[in-house]
Amino acid sequence: MKKVLKSIKDAIFDDLLFLIILVIIYLVLTWPVNYYITIGGGIDDISSRINVTDSNKMKGSYNISYVTELKGTVTTYLLSYVMRDWERVNANLYKYDDSESIEDIEFRSDLDLSVANGTATKWAYTLANKEFTEISTNIFVTGTFTDTKNPLKIKDQILSINDLEFNSVSEYSNYMQTLNAGDEVIVKVLRNDKEKELKCKLYEEEGRKILGVILGVEKKYKTNPKVKIKFKDSESGPSGGLITTLFIYDSLTSKDLTHGLKIAGTGTIEEDGTIGEIGGVKYKLMGAIKNDCDVFLVPSGDNYKECKKYLDEHKSKIKLIEVKTIQGAIESLGDLK
Repeated sequence: MKKVLKSIKDAIFDDLLFLIILVIIYLVLTWPVNYYITIGGGIDDISSRINVTDSNKMKGSYNISYVTELKGTVTTYLLSYVMRDWERVNANLYKYDDSESIEDIEFRSDLDLSVANGTATKWAYTLANKEFTEISTNIFVTGTFTDTKNPLKIKDQILSINDLEFNSVSEYSNYMQTLNAGDEVIVKVLRNDKEKELKCKLYEEEGRKILGVILGVEKKYKTNPKVKIKFKDSESGPSGGLITTLFIYDSLTSKDLTHGLKIAGTGTIEEDGTIGEIGGVKYKLMGAIKNDCDVFLVPSGDNYKECKKYLDEHKSKIKLIEVKTIQGAIESLGDLK
């Protein structure tokens, strides 16, 4: 009996030790590191994200280009040295301040998508001469700086300053300039679904009075005809703004700017209608080529130069179109045969 009990104890000890080692290995390999790992690009037909009531039909398609990123762990970080097309991106590049967390970065990216959808809606309906009305404006804190000592936090929604409400960052900024550096203001915010009043100090930087935060403005519109925009939970960021605007515009008109072609592209849509540059453009172009797209729209400047260089080095039949404004993009597509 003693021999049997000893054998059982030895077996349990050996199995337990093995399990402990496995748990330690798992924890080490999944331990987060301060990196994102870019592993490639692809495209998605944007018609699955946007529905315009009584929309005009298109023979071709508009496709959003995306970059696939993994959260950095010890495993993905080590694999990036082995996998040829995997690229490490330091998470600090996405931060305004070293104190920011990955959750702060992801909140800002989610808000960027919502802001882009609102701006895309405004421009598409404006250029198509269709009715739209602004129904809400939400201002959020998207970044803070450690050299200013104010209690505002990322994700705070600013409701008022000294009991004054604002519809844009410019209105907020203009009001700040009427005050003096060192003044205290009462900022009412919505934080975790609760209203809070915070005493904040004004600072001066390059002659301008600031609270030391970065703001994002989300606008929502009522439109006629109606438009519904619903991206996947895993999708974020502003880089789909160009294609979103073009799809809504083409849905509202009878032009069919696709000409039966498979169109992909990337670029932000800014408040003034310009198309802004984005990151990871080479991977997005590679994804468009891999999926047999006919046209790739890319922001003017360094993004275009990077794509042009890639196409010069790799033979591809895809047509590269450089765009500076949403009006310019519409005109360029209208010239396609």
